[in-house]
Amino acid sequence: MSVARVLIVRLGALGDVVHTIPAAAAIRAAYPDARIDWLVEDKHRAILDLVTSIDDIVAIDTRTVGGWIDAARRLRARRYDIALDFQGLMKSAIFARASGAPRVAGFSIWHLREKGARPFYSETDDGDEDLHVVGKNLHLLRVLGIETSTIAFPLAHRPSPALDAVRDAVGERYALLNPGAAWPNKRWAAARFAEVAAFLRDVRNLPSIVLWGPSEQPLAQEVVDRSQGAARVAPATAIGDLVELSRSATLIVSGDTGPLHIAAAVSTPAIGVYGPTNPRRNGPWDPRDVMVSRFETCSCHYQRQCRIADWCLNHVTVAEVTAAIQQRLTEPS
Repeated sequence: MSVARVLIVRLGALGDVVHTIPAAAAIRAAYPDARIDWLVEDKHRAILDLVTSIDDIVAIDTRTVGGWIDAARRLRARRYDIALDFQGLMKSAIFARASGAPRVAGFSIWHLREKGARPFYSETDDGDEDLHVVGKNLHLLRVLGIETSTIAFPLAHRPSPALDAVRDAVGERYALLNPGAAWPNKRWAAARFAEVAAFLRDVRNLPSIVLWGPSEQPLAQEVVDRSQGAARVAPATAIGDLVELSRSATLIVSGDTGPLHIAAAVSTPAIGVYGPTNPRRNGPWDPRDVMVSRFETCSCHYQRQCRIADWCLNHVTVAEVTAAIQQRLTEPS
C-alpha cells in the first residue's frame, strides 16, 4: 500500500492534539516521502508548529461559515489520497470528507464521540476500548498498513524567554504545578497545591513554578499566596515556552489538561490528579508516572461541572499526592 498525500484531521483540544502527534510520527516513519498535512483549529495550531514530522498545517476558524468554506477549498486543492479523522465528531468527519480524498478513515461507530460521523467514512478501524487514546490513534493507522506501538513526539526545540526567566529566578531544578483546567470539574483545590509546593521545598528541595493559562492567573496567584514562599507564578507562556519549561522541569503535578500532556510528551516525570476522566485512557503513558485518581467513584464522568455536593476531587488528599511524588522521584530515569 502506498500513499503520497495524507491529511490528519484533529481540530482540538490541546491535549487531544498532543495525543495524536505519535500517529503523525508513525506515518512519517512508514512513508518518509509522503506529504503529511494536519487540519486543526487556529487556536490550537501553536503546538503543531513544533512538530517536525508534518509538512504543513491547515489552520481554520470553525466559528464562521466562511472559515468552513475556505478550509474545504484549500483542502480540495491539495488532492489527498486519504484523510484520517482522529476526532470522531460530526464536524471533523465533514471536513475529512470535504477534503475530496477518495479514502476517508475513522473509528468504528462503537468508538465515536458522535455516532453521526460514521456515514462520512469509507473505512474504519475497530480499535480497542481499553487502549489509551494514544494507542487508539496508532491503531487507526492499520488502514494504512501501519502496525506499531512506538510512541514518539518529534517536537522541535525553541528559545524560551520564560525558561530563561525561571532559571534566573530559581536555578536549574524546579517543579511545575498546574492548578488550572478548562473544566472546573478537573481542578484540584488551590490550597492543596500550595501544600504540595511547601512539601516540595521542604522535603525535595524543589521550588515550584505555578503555570497559568487564559483567565487563570488569579488561581496561580492564590497557590503562591498560600504556599508560604514555596512557589512562584510562572511568566506568561506561549506553547513553545511551556514545552521548554516542561523539558527542563524535575516534575509536574497537574490535573487532566493540556500542560500535563505536553509535559508527558517530553518525558517530564508526572503526577496526575484525576476525577471525572479516566487516567487509563487520558493519563500519561509512562508506567513510572503516578495517577492519583477518583475516576472509579466519580459520579460525573466526562462532565465539565460536578452535579453532586460530594465532589470526587475533594477526597484527593495532599498526603496521597506527596506520596505519589516520593514514589515517582525515586524511580530510575
